[in-house]
Amino acid sequence: MTQSITVLGATGSIGKSTLDVILRHPDLYRIFALTANTQVSLMADLCVVHNPEYAVMADPSSAMDLEKKLKSLHSKTKVLSGVDSLCDVSSHSGVDQVMAAIVGAAGLLPTLAAAKSGKRVLLANKEALVMSGEIFMQAIAENNAELLPIDSEHNAIFQSLPAGYDQDIKLKQQIRKILLTASGGPFRGWSKEELSAVTPAQAVKHPNWSMGQKISVDSATLMNKGLELIEACWLFDVKPKQIEVVVHPESVVHSMVQYVDGSVISQMGNPDMRTPIAYGLAWPQRIDSGVGSLDFFQLAQLNFEAPNHEVFPTLNLCSQAFETGGTAPAILNAANEIAVEAFLREQIAFTSISDLIDDALNHCDITKAASLESVLEADKAARQFVKERIKA
Repeated sequence: MTQSITVLGATGSIGKSTLDVILRHPDLYRIFALTANTQVSLMADLCVVHNPEYAVMADPSSAMDLEKKLKSLHSKTKVLSGVDSLCDVSSHSGVDQVMAAIVGAAGLLPTLAAAKSGKRVLLANKEALVMSGEIFMQAIAENNAELLPIDSEHNAIFQSLPAGYDQDIKLKQQIRKILLTASGGPFRGWSKEELSAVTPAQAVKHPNWSMGQKISVDSATLMNKGLELIEACWLFDVKPKQIEVVVHPESVVHSMVQYVDGSVISQMGNPDMRTPIAYGLAWPQRIDSGVGSLDFFQLAQLNFEAPNHEVFPTLNLCSQAFETGGTAPAILNAANEIAVEAFLREQIAFTSISDLIDDALNHCDITKAASLESVLEADKAARQFVKERIKA
C-alpha cells in the first residue's frame, strides 16, 4: 500500500533529499504535508511538484505569502501556519510516516507529536532526543511508534546491530563498543590559535557533506558529533563511555559496532543522505535511493584518528551534559544554537561558541527534566543567558 508522508523541514537539505527519494517511488509513497519556516518561493515550487494536501509555514506572514502564491498557481494545497499546525500534520490520522528534519529546538514539539500519535518517526532532528530524551523515548514506547534514525552515523549503527538488540539483554552483552565516526569537519588538524580567526564562510564549507549553515558550523566545532553522541546514548541505551568518537575524514565508513569476539561490523557507502533516508522509508526492505554504489577501486585509502578534545572541547561538554542529566542537555543545546547564530552574524569568534556553552552549563539552573514544560523553561533561560553574555 502507498505510504503517506509528512516532511518536517521540506526546504532543508534532508527534506529535499527525502523528496528526491520519494519521487523515485510514486507507487510506494505520497506526500501528505510539507513544512518550512520562511522559504516561500521554494515551498511553492515543492507544492507544485508534490501536490501535498497541506503546506505549513512556521512563520505566519510567510504562510500568507505562500497562500497567495499557490492561489495564483491554481494549487489545491491548503496553507496553515504556526507550531500547532506543525503538530497537527505530524499527528494526523492520514499520515503513516513523519520525516523529522527541522533543525534545532523548533523541531521538538512536532516530532514529539508524531511519536505520541504512533507514527513511524524518521528522526533527522537530533535535538528532540538531546533536549528531552527520556520524555521522547517514553512517548515512542507508550504509543507503539516506530523510531528509525536518519543521521548517517546512527543509521549505520542501527544497520550494524543485531535484530532485536533493544529487547534482548544477551544481545546487548555482546556489544563491546559503538564507534561513532566523524569527518572532523573543515578544521581537522587546526590549532586553537588558527581557529580563533575562522570566518563564517570557512565554517559552513564542509569538505564532504552539503548541509545547512547551522549544522555545518556544528560539524566544524564537532558539536554536531557531541549531539550525536547524546542521541546515540538514547537510541541504543548506552552510556558515553561505551561510545568512541573516531575521526574518519573520507566519510565512507558511516559508523561501526565492535563486538566482544573482536569483530567489527560497519556500514559503508558514498556520503549521500539519500541512502539512510531510503533505508528508513522502506525498512525492513531496501529501495533505490539514487545513490551510486561505492567504488572500492577508486578509494585511495581510509584514514582513522582520535579527535583532539583540547582544541574541540564540545565533545566533552556533551558527554558531561548527558552524565549530569536533567535539563543539562537542553541548556547545552540552547546555548549552542544562540552562540552559532551570533557567530554567523559575526558577533563572536568561532572559539567563543564552546566558551558560551560551558558558561551556560556552569551558571544556568539544572533541574530534573520531569516534564516538557521544565525542558522548555530551561531552554528559554539558557537562550536568554547566552544572549546577555554576548551583549556583555
